[in-house]
Amino acid sequence: MSAKEHSHEELPLKGDIQKFWQERARLNELVLGTRNLQIKRFFSLDHQSYQPGALPVKTKELLGLVASLVLRCDDCINYHIVRCFQEGVTEAEFEETMAIGMVVGGSITIPHVRRAFKSWKELQEAAREAQEKHSK
Repeated sequence: MSAKEHSHEELPLKGDIQKFWQERARLNELVLGTRNLQIKRFFSLDHQSYQPGALPVKTKELLGLVASLVLRCDDCINYHIVRCFQEGVTEAEFEETMAIGMVVGGSITIPHVRRAFKSWKELQEAAREAQEKHSK
């Protein structure tokens, strides 16, 4: 079962990636609860940048993932891993994206790549478990 079949809310999550996703949602509510217009505009710009355009959403999420890896932002990496999974990125596409990020970012990205692979595996396992549960 691909993640493309799940909405943001329905995507089966487990482990550290589930904790990250829940904490991200909680903290986004906190930040977006502000009255500051600049913060709200920046969040909106970020959201709008990943909407369909000349580039498909899947491609934009892969670009976001490689940029996040190069910048060594684990929260950003995890966010884009979930979004890539939701957009139907294959394991081969994920692996190639990690390889490009390591070439651009250098060996300092290796710890982030390790954690990224862990998150990807957690998503695969959660999707597999959900499919098995659904097929029973």
